[in-house]
Amino acid sequence: MSTINSETKKTTGTSTAAALWGVLASLLLTALIWGLGSQLDSVALLPDRGASWYYWKLPEPTFWTRATAWGFYLVHQFVFWGLIYYAQTRVKKYTKGLHKINWIALGVNAFFVLLHVLQTHLWYDGLAQDVSIWSSQGSVVVLLVLVLIMENRRRGMFFGKPASISRPVVDFVRRYHGYFFSWATVYTFWYHPAVATPGHLVGFFYMFLLMLQGSLFFSRIHVNKWWTFVQEGTVLVHGTMVAVFQGAGLWPMFFFGFGGIFIITQMHGLGLKNWVKYMFVLGYSGLALVVYSQRGWAALNEIIRIPVIDYVLVFVLSGLIGLGLRLARWFSERKVENSDRKVLA
Repeated sequence: MSTINSETKKTTGTSTAAALWGVLASLLLTALIWGLGSQLDSVALLPDRGASWYYWKLPEPTFWTRATAWGFYLVHQFVFWGLIYYAQTRVKKYTKGLHKINWIALGVNAFFVLLHVLQTHLWYDGLAQDVSIWSSQGSVVVLLVLVLIMENRRRGMFFGKPASISRPVVDFVRRYHGYFFSWATVYTFWYHPAVATPGHLVGFFYMFLLMLQGSLFFSRIHVNKWWTFVQEGTVLVHGTMVAVFQGAGLWPMFFFGFGGIFIITQMHGLGLKNWVKYMFVLGYSGLALVVYSQRGWAALNEIIRIPVIDYVLVFVLSGLIGLGLRLARWFSERKVENSDRKVLA
């Protein structure tokens, strides 16, 4: 108990200031990748083969390109999981300042970001050489869906009304989300080499924000509704900008798709006055009418694709988690029953 008390009392600064400095550091790290990007222009790559093909990987990987990408990733991953476990078992209490473990987490993530930049310039390849591009994108999608589940009681799922998700499921996601979020973020970060295309730069900045959020566990800013909305809502900017840079004309699907989730769910957790919400709805509807009057009404279904996928996944994942919890409880009860029988025998 004395260890726990000493951990919770030893805090420094404010978590809000740390978050703001963290955003600045994220911009500087993104600028570093951009500034060094031209050094990688001479790397020869294979021709692009379509949506399922990841372009930025070496035609002929070596032992060291794989060993450094996977080795550094695994160390980064397990160290950060260890920090989360330490915080959950030793710190436990939210404070306005930063715990010592928060500073360690920030330092660990900064170190591995710089290490990945160095690894890219020495060996180039990321995890993309060996795993599908859909694994990287899918991990972030699931992360965002778990946020919807985790926030269901506080802000609701549909226009302020909570979805029918059991309390044990929400509590489970709240307790263990850090481990999955850490995996999704760190895995996606090491999936890509630190190249400086516009899409990569936007993506790295978003990953840095998520790492920053993950490093601020058990601080007040970690659960601040506006700060968490920035983490969640930045995907709208990221998805839209990447689509614009790719030039396939799909940016409205991302802009209005993630914008629709904001209208349906996210804005209802910000404490906004009703008239502000109505203005957002009018602005969203007006932009959609303008864009699709030119794009063609046949493409209007684009705006519901992402919301439909996300909300379907909410109930699928909730069901799977609920089933897993019930199975775990059943096995636990069976174990107790068998133990009781042995004692009576």
